Amino acid sequence: MFPSPRVLAVLLSVSVVTSCVHTPKYTPPQSPLSAHFAHQEAVERRDAQRNADLHAWWAGFDDPALSRFVSLALAQNLDIVQAAARVAQSRASLRQAGAALLPSGDVSAHGAKVYQSLETPLGRVLDATSEFDRTASSYEANLGASWEIDVFGGLRRGREAARAEYAASEAGAVATRLAVAAHTADVYVTIRGVQARIAIARQQTQTRRQLLALVKLQYERGIVAELQVNQAEGALAQVEAQIPVLEAGLDAAMNALDVLLGVQPGTYRADLTPWMPVPVAPGLAETGTPGEMIRRRPDLIVAERRVAAANARIGVAISEYYPKFSLGALLGSATTISSGNLFTSGASQALGVLGLRWRLFDFGRVEAQIAAARGQEAEALAAYRLAVLRATEDVENAFSALVKREAQVGILTQGESSFARARENSDAAYRGGVVSLIEVLDADSNLLQVRDAKAQAQTEAARAAIASFRALGGGWDTGHAGGAAPSATLDGQVQAHRQSNR
Repeated sequence: MFPSPRVLAVLLSVSVVTSCVHTPKYTPPQSPLSAHFAHQEAVERRDAQRNADLHAWWAGFDDPALSRFVSLALAQNLDIVQAAARVAQSRASLRQAGAALLPSGDVSAHGAKVYQSLETPLGRVLDATSEFDRTASSYEANLGASWEIDVFGGLRRGREAARAEYAASEAGAVATRLAVAAHTADVYVTIRGVQARIAIARQQTQTRRQLLALVKLQYERGIVAELQVNQAEGALAQVEAQIPVLEAGLDAAMNALDVLLGVQPGTYRADLTPWMPVPVAPGLAETGTPGEMIRRRPDLIVAERRVAAANARIGVAISEYYPKFSLGALLGSATTISSGNLFTSGASQALGVLGLRWRLFDFGRVEAQIAAARGQEAEALAAYRLAVLRATEDVENAFSALVKREAQVGILTQGESSFARARENSDAAYRGGVVSLIEVLDADSNLLQVRDAKAQAQTEAARAAIASFRALGGGWDTGHAGGAAPSATLDGQVQAHRQSNR
């Protein structure tokens, strides 16, 4: 017989009441932050030509090639494809956890024919009985259903944990997208910086070749000694030796960019051949308190959701203290005569079950499971607090590097102007016979060093700006889907990757 409606009503009422009593309430963790970052005011006072929106900060660099490569990376990068696959797995786990709360049903059927040999011990025994039939048939068809009633909330807390893990996986996918966008921009800026340094080295090589030709001409006329020829040749070799090292670095950066774009190294090399200047870092369009500036970071969302999942698993463990109730039912037909009698009234069968499972003598193991769950929550909470500290560290370091590097660019720009004038004056004095070649080489070397240092400082300033946008969680729309990752876009990338491999 099936349980009475009164029994079902009592069980459901107890489920609603006790599911909230015996599981811990989740409170989002809080981490106090300072009122301002150390270099926030300096960053806000930067004299930038334009401001960048955090949603698509790479457009603020006003470099079409940079924007194109970031867009390609977001569409093609294989790390993002992996992140999308992890989101799909987490979504399936959430559906599975939700399905555990619902009744399940199954259909079963079988038909069998048996022929009993008289030579076996069983056959001899049966042959001695009257009306023994050596052949037999059996047919059965059943419709079954079962439902575990979540009286003490264990299944519901399991679904909460799965929902939190799903949200964490979505935020993790967003974090991957942000990292890929920032890394792509960083590599692109590095490429432009190395190209600028190679151009400077080649320009200086050409200058020193001209100077060497002039010294050789003077040597042939007996005006200068052979020592000055040797000095000019050594200075030329010193500059030329820098070019292969820079070119090797350029090749490595271009190959890294291709891998970020999900293609074979060398694919986009031609697109980078027209050398462009290092893009100028834009300003920040959005400012506020440290808490307001870093709360959009997806890695913090991941850490917070994992705390929530760990808290829910404590409830799952605590629910093992209490009994588990289940309902089962079977409705079917069975016969051993013929299949024609299978669904007749005389062949029908029915079964109703109210199940109980209670781990009365296993509380030591339950206590250990609860202690383990609480330890996991403590670990997740510490990980969240550490993530907040590292987030503020990222912002502080990026802001400091941005301000200091741009100050370095300003100083080196003044130094470049001074050394350029000194180079012109020394060259004119050398041609007039007032100074020796050593003074010219010194001036030329100083100019080379300051120009190379300026190119490096400009590159590092742009990279610091990229690091700032990444540290602030720039690169996604936090208003999309309530702050969740754009799952449809991620799923589309997985499907596109599958199609490309067929």
